[in-house]
Amino acid sequence: MAEPELPAAARAFAPGTFAGRTALVTGGGTGLGLAISRGLAALGAHVVIASRSSAHHAAFLEQARARGWSAEAHVLDVREAADVERLAGALRERLGALDLLVNNAAGNFVCPAERLSARAWRAVLGIVLDGTFFCSRYFGRDMLEAGRGAILNVVATYAWTGMPGVVHSASAKAGVLAMTRTLAVEWARFGLRVNAIAPGPFHSEGAAANLWPDDGVAQRIERASPQGRMVEADEVAAHALYLLSPAAASINGECLVVDGGLSLGRNLWAPGERVRAGGGR
Repeated sequence: MAEPELPAAARAFAPGTFAGRTALVTGGGTGLGLAISRGLAALGAHVVIASRSSAHHAAFLEQARARGWSAEAHVLDVREAADVERLAGALRERLGALDLLVNNAAGNFVCPAERLSARAWRAVLGIVLDGTFFCSRYFGRDMLEAGRGAILNVVATYAWTGMPGVVHSASAKAGVLAMTRTLAVEWARFGLRVNAIAPGPFHSEGAAANLWPDDGVAQRIERASPQGRMVEADEVAAHALYLLSPAAASINGECLVVDGGLSLGRNLWAPGERVRAGGGR
């Protein structure tokens, strides 16, 4: 019987790259988190996914059973520190310290700042900023004691460029980027690495529903990219796997942008346009 084909995100890596490793991916059952979870599991890791809804676990667990991957799932609201601490203790008793943590859980939607409610503001900051800290703190403690580990935080380029309509998410992601660099220098002496990845827009059910609910917006994003397309979740996941892998052992406190150049400045003149001295064209 032929071996099942590796997930796209895992194809650039040697088989067994993460063998013997235990990984936790928050929001690991959908979107980018699912692509990362699949890649880690296919390359030998025992993958724990955690999210607020058990319905989000089904696709990954079904594929894991079909392909013989080592996997499990837990319901977790990363905004609740006590719940995060409880899961960290339960996993520690069975599995020991994590080797890899991916803080991917997020919430986002477009809303002008002047109309954003206090509840909506707190909801997004709670998931993104508080959740990343709580998971890093409670799972990171075990990593510190074990003297090893890698943490990867998912941010966004608008954390430093800004973008209308996402003041809640941009503020939260900027905080996570600062957290990434702070923990990187604070925990490196204990054998931990902490990095971030900033994906460009990619197609997913959540993004389509909350960020570009009609095809016109998606097409505008694609036209704005120097590559003329959105990145794919598997492309971003492949770079996430790299940052978690032994190949990135000396990369610490960095943020890798994977957006096809979308966030680069390009609006002084159009590509290919001839600009002559003295203002002529």
